[in-house]
Amino acid sequence: MWLLPDFSRLIIPGLFAAGMAVPCFAMELEPRQWSHLPLDTNFTGVGYAYTEADISVDPVLKLEDVELELHTWVGKYIRSFELFEKSARIDFTQAYQKGDWTGLLDGAPASTSRSGWSDTYLRLAVNLHGAPPMSRKEFAAYRSGMKTDTIVGMGVVVRFPTGDYMEDKLINLGNNRYTFRPQAGINHAWGKWTAEATGEVAFYTDNDEFYNGKKLEQEPTYIIHGHLTRTFRPGLWVGAGAGYDYGGESTVNGVEKDDKKQDIAWALRISYPINRHAGLKFSYIGSRKLESTGLDSDTLAASLSISW
Repeated sequence: MWLLPDFSRLIIPGLFAAGMAVPCFAMELEPRQWSHLPLDTNFTGVGYAYTEADISVDPVLKLEDVELELHTWVGKYIRSFELFEKSARIDFTQAYQKGDWTGLLDGAPASTSRSGWSDTYLRLAVNLHGAPPMSRKEFAAYRSGMKTDTIVGMGVVVRFPTGDYMEDKLINLGNNRYTFRPQAGINHAWGKWTAEATGEVAFYTDNDEFYNGKKLEQEPTYIIHGHLTRTFRPGLWVGAGAGYDYGGESTVNGVEKDDKKQDIAWALRISYPINRHAGLKFSYIGSRKLESTGLDSDTLAASLSISW
């Protein structure tokens, strides 16, 4: 495939406006987001993910067989603390990505590439029921005596417009706008099993510098995902998750794009402890579109985490 500069300018705004070209998915499918943590504990981690995706676009654009290969290197930091006499946590996530898009334009091979920083994510969550704030010593004694436990929490995820962005391109690693995702979740544990469910809504600010000075607006996206986890011993667990999202229609310069988003996703994970303070996690995440345009993707990921 050779580089055809017009390739990245001809893909429909509705598809890539919704952030589907670069899979920082609205459905993160991350389990254990509402888990009980001891106070003043720090977690840090680094990871790598490889994604392959098939992208379906409007046939009038004469684009066919569009494929994406994406490499993501990510760093994450989590700290637990007490907020209004409740246990809380804050998560900071930053990734660097390199992606290659290839396909056919008017029957001829075409390609383009991007590499750079993606948008920054910040999440604040508070457990409103269950999961009382405790020191590490108190936490160990409390958890060892619990046979069943239910936690209810609320949180918000903010996506900041810090990623690489070029106004004259439709394919970008950053979105050049803020996204706010209020969340509500429940976590129920019995014995060695844990079930978790989360509902959230993604609200988008306008992008006034979308593709040569146009204005991009987007309706909210509604998201639900759930997880089931089996723990064998501390740090060693396996889990499965599934999710669904709907909505997110976009408008460019006042013209509705009729690009409603509807996707399903699923994930499999295994976590393996190295010692009391470090562990490895391996994941597979798949997604499939339920509309005529969108993205079908498969991702393999591995990460290392350390706590102190």
